[in-house]
Amino acid sequence: MTQTPEPDWADTMEQAVLDAAVRRAPVLGWNARMVRLACEDNDLSLGDEELLLPNGARDLAALLSRRHDDRAMATLAGVDPASLKIRERIARALSARMEAGAEDIDATRKCAAFLALPTNADLGLKLAWETSDLLWNWAGDTATDWNHYSKRTILSGILIPALTLRWFDGREPAEAFVAARIENVMAFEKWKAGKDFDAPLRKMTDALSRMRYGAKHPG
Repeated sequence: MTQTPEPDWADTMEQAVLDAAVRRAPVLGWNARMVRLACEDNDLSLGDEELLLPNGARDLAALLSRRHDDRAMATLAGVDPASLKIRERIARALSARMEAGAEDIDATRKCAAFLALPTNADLGLKLAWETSDLLWNWAGDTATDWNHYSKRTILSGILIPALTLRWFDGREPAEAFVAARIENVMAFEKWKAGKDFDAPLRKMTDALSRMRYGAKHPG
């Protein structure tokens, strides 16, 4: 009977296998064979592999993304977000995340190509959302209404192409892309602040009310 491994063993072994995957991926790519050899590097049987990484390369991709998240947050720990304007906070956060992944650039490229496959798009979006949530939390976002979700959706839309540019075209094009997109978002927010988007809803509600209850007459 197979026993569930202790949490400490599982956490330690996940990171050890991930280390092996980062070494092997540049040559093998991010795939099942790479996972098997990375596990063999740590003396794990096929049964151990299935227990530790039931989703194989997808699990390792998630572990790599979260390692890069942790690395970025460690860098940002030395920065006081309150000392920066909001656009500077987001730019600094995105830069830290891009450079965190660049430390494993060859393996990161292989993992990015793996996540770009249609069968893995769901995982790529999930990981981008996780990263965006961490970065916004660091930036001081406390919104709990729909803004909480819209901010993370918008940042995910910047993050994914920014990371792709960083991995394959270099730092300068990626930083320029981030700066331009942040400028676009800030311009939109400034425009939106002067608009009453609830007005059409109020008009529709008022019209429906008159249809149902009739026009109100002065008393």
